[in-house]
Amino acid sequence: MSLGGWPSPHRLPMELTMKPCLPRCPGLAPVLLAALLAAGPWAMAQPAAPLLSNDQVTEDALVDALAVDPAYADDAASGATRGFRPAVRPGTASAKLEASAQPAKPAAPGRASLLITFPTGSAELTPETIKVLQTLARALQSDKLAGFMFRIEGHADPRGTPELNLKLSQDRAEAVATYLSEKMGVLPERLLPVGKGATELLNQQQPDAPENRRVTIVTTQ
Repeated sequence: MSLGGWPSPHRLPMELTMKPCLPRCPGLAPVLLAALLAAGPWAMAQPAAPLLSNDQVTEDALVDALAVDPAYADDAASGATRGFRPAVRPGTASAKLEASAQPAKPAAPGRASLLITFPTGSAELTPETIKVLQTLARALQSDKLAGFMFRIEGHADPRGTPELNLKLSQDRAEAVATYLSEKMGVLPERLLPVGKGATELLNQQQPDAPENRRVTIVTTQ
């Protein structure tokens, strides 16, 4: 039978039902391949910045985590990180497709979370924290990081009121920035302390876990 004058689907000519698209679109296959290579596993959920405990904080580890291509520094500051995109010629179909569908960027570069601990309800730096900050200062003053600016983010666990946690995290971020600039010689204009309160927990299942009381260093520009 036919519907509205159209032939039944079971009687459609073979060239209408079986003919693939790609042979008629020779330029599409390389474009799709480039898009898949660009996205890769990065299109999946992005892991958080690695949390470095005191014995893991080395100058090399910090430089590796914080050194980014300047073109991607603002992406790192917003939570995104740099990615790989195959080279394409401007004006080609590949370039147009890439411009319309940018792949997700991989996580890690441009951010480093440090397990810097403070006495409960205090922003006082402990001897252990000072040793970590001395290593951090050397990394920030290294050749690879000397041209960048950084945001110092303070985090708190959710115990206490949101207002108290926000102030406490801000005080801790400022204590870190002050030590880096006044004691270690890092230019203060390269550092922006920001308190996050308890809004970005690393361990949602255990709100009072030590990793929720941390400092994150973010490369901004």
